[in-house]
Amino acid sequence: MAETVTREDSGGVATLTMLRPGLSSASRQELLGYVRDIAADESVRAVLLTGTGRAFCVGQDLHESRARREAPAGPPEEPDQPLAVLVDEYNPLVLALSRLPVPLVVGINGACAGAGMGLALTGDLRVAAAGAKFTTAFAGVGLSSDSAVASRLVHCVGGARATELLLLPEPFLAETAAHWGLVHRVVPAEEVRAEAYALAARLASGPTVAYRAIKTVLATAATDSLEETLDLEARLQQVAGRTADHREAVAAFLEKRPAQFTGH
Repeated sequence: MAETVTREDSGGVATLTMLRPGLSSASRQELLGYVRDIAADESVRAVLLTGTGRAFCVGQDLHESRARREAPAGPPEEPDQPLAVLVDEYNPLVLALSRLPVPLVVGINGACAGAGMGLALTGDLRVAAAGAKFTTAFAGVGLSSDSAVASRLVHCVGGARATELLLLPEPFLAETAAHWGLVHRVVPAEEVRAEAYALAARLASGPTVAYRAIKTVLATAATDSLEETLDLEARLQQVAGRTADHREAVAAFLEKRPAQFTGH
């Protein structure tokens, strides 16, 4: 089977590169395997997810979809194929990326569409190529949304704009995405990987336990009550306050020198 995703580790950063623009079953499973391995790897303190060529990810591989649709129907007791693909492959991948215990930077090197937008929006920080095109795409091919694109869009741009983007899936550029808050930085296409890696490397040299706590709070901040948020913050702050990184940061501040974080 041809390789569809690569992993490179350097300086506490695990870089995952998707080699094909379309998400095939093989690429989904390969990417999920890497993400699960990374989640259990304590040497990884930040992750970079990016693509190659002119596209970051354009969603489902439509050639694979057509082949699956034209295949003979299975026995009645077999699960519905589109449902099984989402439940068994897409949903676990989106959840695994969203639940990474370390910061995730996404380098959007080119076109980003459909489920590819779902992958991009799992990132804690997103760097996009100038002029890169985004589109929700789903309605354009007669489908509803998946990969948590609807909920992410509502969170990032609000319900009214999310509705428009899903019902009228017209392309928009990275610059517009930045104005709406969908991406954090826009740089020339040839600088996306370097800029995204620089962010990931900065995060990999930071207070890893504190970052994990911040990600945990952010994951529920929009839905928890004030009391629940305060309670969660207190419990996580107790953990972070006992780390060597916190002690080092205080000492560095008092000694007027840069802190040297170890991630513990």
